[in-house]
Amino acid sequence: MNRPNTQDSQYRKMTETPVGRLIVTLGLPTTVSMLITNLYNMADSYFVSRISLSAGGATSIVFGIMAILQAFGFMFGHGAGSNISRLLGGRQVEKAGRFASTGFAWAFGAGLCILTGGLCFLDPLMRLLGSTDTILPYAREYGACILIAAPFMTSSCVLNNILRYEGKAALAMIGLTSGGILNILLDPLFIFGLNLGIRGAGMATALSQFISFSILLSMFLTGRTQSRLSPRLLTRDWSVIRSIVLTGLPSLARQGLNSVSTMVLNAQAKAFGDAAIAAMGYVGRTSSLVFSVGLGVGQGFQPVSGFNYGAKKYSRVKKGTWFTMIFGIALMGGLAAVTFALAPQIIGLFRKEAEVLAIGGEALRIHCLFILFLPVSMVGSMLFQSTGQNGAALLLSCLQSGAVFIPLCMILPHVGGLGVRGIEIAQPLAYAFAAVVALPIVVRFLSRLPADE
Repeated sequence: MNRPNTQDSQYRKMTETPVGRLIVTLGLPTTVSMLITNLYNMADSYFVSRISLSAGGATSIVFGIMAILQAFGFMFGHGAGSNISRLLGGRQVEKAGRFASTGFAWAFGAGLCILTGGLCFLDPLMRLLGSTDTILPYAREYGACILIAAPFMTSSCVLNNILRYEGKAALAMIGLTSGGILNILLDPLFIFGLNLGIRGAGMATALSQFISFSILLSMFLTGRTQSRLSPRLLTRDWSVIRSIVLTGLPSLARQGLNSVSTMVLNAQAKAFGDAAIAAMGYVGRTSSLVFSVGLGVGQGFQPVSGFNYGAKKYSRVKKGTWFTMIFGIALMGGLAAVTFALAPQIIGLFRKEAEVLAIGGEALRIHCLFILFLPVSMVGSMLFQSTGQNGAALLLSCLQSGAVFIPLCMILPHVGGLGVRGIEIAQPLAYAFAAVVALPIVVRFLSRLPADE
């Protein structure tokens, strides 16, 4: 392989291809990856819900563990990836390898720590995440399997994000979708075919995560990336580690608050029974499926933004921001309309109990009405993170993910007799608030960008 020619070709692609076309080209594989990931999460929920209502609730509980793992994985993944994108835009390939190797090592280490701590305190962790006495036996079995796969899940986030930030989203898609499709196929085999119950669902997820990790790692070991993974490039240089952590901190906050939000949601829903916990879990997974389309397009925008910011082509950063925001709203709006119309039927795919259908159907429709606010804060957060504006990225990530939702979820059920409906409207209201705050901050930043160099 002629590496200099490959690097020049990639540089021209990222800085000269029309912005809209480039974002869609990079966003399409990421969108497919996100859809497959959310589909296998929904498949887990669907197949496990066939066991019992309490087993279905366990998937909502253990989702909090996965959010914790993703929080650390995305912190090191986005932290390394954003720096790598700007370094490649500035043609500093060797330094990019130092960020890749260091981010990967720290993510794997974080996964090992979570694995050890989680297994040592499994029952208290499940209760902290909102488990009831009836859900706990199922959550314990499922959660243990997820924890065993923790190091591979956290480090896969780094590998995936480095590939995306290099502009090689198709390679990232191969790794993620392979694991997701395998998970969907293994779920019924392990749960029902081998009669392993909910433990089978956990084993299927753990095995699929390891396969996905192996495929993603092979992309680096076979020389298909510009930034390399090597023990020689692993550094103790505090400036590198600090830059990874500070740039990735918005992702940690976003995913961490998602985890805390899940705990608060389950704790508040617990007062209304297992049906409410299960129903809100199904709503969350369905909303995530709609959101994943906008998120996929946004993740196609991140490498374009970071690369061109590093190359000092600021006009392309501006064009990319507005294109992604408008395109994301239009795309998610279409999906939200379909989901709104079919909300009761979608919840009915999981469970048929009247209480689950009533809570889930209403909550899902409310989510669909307000989810159009989400691309505004999402694109703003991605813009700031990809360009190294860590303070603004952290603020918008917190507002988008839980800083507003958590107090609303705790307060609204006790206001004016709202009850469970207060839980249903908390997240949609948080989306709207985050968008109102984000838009003027984004406009101000873009208006201050200098002319292209």
